[in-house]
Amino acid sequence: MSLTLTSSTPATHVRAPMALGRCTLVGAGPGDPELLTLKALRAIQSATVLLVDDLVSDDIVAMAAPGARVIHVGKRGGCKSTPQSFIERLMIMAVREGEQVVRLKGGDPFIFGRGGEEVEHLAQAGIHVEVVNGITAGLAGLTSLGVPLTHRAHAQGVVFITGHAKPGSPGPDWRTLAATAHSARLTLVIYMGVSSAGSIQDELLSGLPPATPVVVVQNASLPLQRHAVGTLATLQRTIADNSLGSPSIIVVGDVLQGLAAAASSAQPALEKAA
Repeated sequence: MSLTLTSSTPATHVRAPMALGRCTLVGAGPGDPELLTLKALRAIQSATVLLVDDLVSDDIVAMAAPGARVIHVGKRGGCKSTPQSFIERLMIMAVREGEQVVRLKGGDPFIFGRGGEEVEHLAQAGIHVEVVNGITAGLAGLTSLGVPLTHRAHAQGVVFITGHAKPGSPGPDWRTLAATAHSARLTLVIYMGVSSAGSIQDELLSGLPPATPVVVVQNASLPLQRHAVGTLATLQRTIADNSLGSPSIIVVGDVLQGLAAAASSAQPALEKAA
């Protein structure tokens, strides 16, 4: 039905509806700006509003257009965080105001980045969301050490799993996972597991040999990256002795045998030098 203007409906009182903006979930990768995809870079540079997670590096945020509005909505385990519901409302409001919204997340939006929750919430509001993948820390951290996640001789698959379950939800069944990883020769990549490393270690030992190699990588891909190699039996001690904290990934599996052997052979030399 068309709108007919009359003398009682002045043209100055008629406003065209504001065009919807758009929303893109962008994976910023583990931190190194050179690991961004070209698509991610284009999205960041074209955004008028960026909602930025805590783990996104300053160098990546600096790639935004000079006039873009940057809103930090950090979410870190054990720290004061922006409520997820508030972030989602903010995204919807900005899109409805015609903004080009980029939700900038560390790693990949769909790997422990709550991207699935945000896509669902915005879809309920009638807003389509595009997702741009990023390199996840579990891959980048191990690659930086020259180790693959899978290897025909050592690992036939890989499991990405969180060590920090949603409050009120049951956590991973570590015992079943350990048995499956052992029989199926899987690499385990554990995110957000440092604070619960002791209980994870105990549960995994129910199905994996104590000598299973382990590496903990903190700040994957960044200049301040650190890592420590140990075994499943020494996981908690390895973290404590090397003062490793969040953000870290824990990798467990025989694919680390070469790395573990190199670390073991270097240890006597270090002790002798000391």
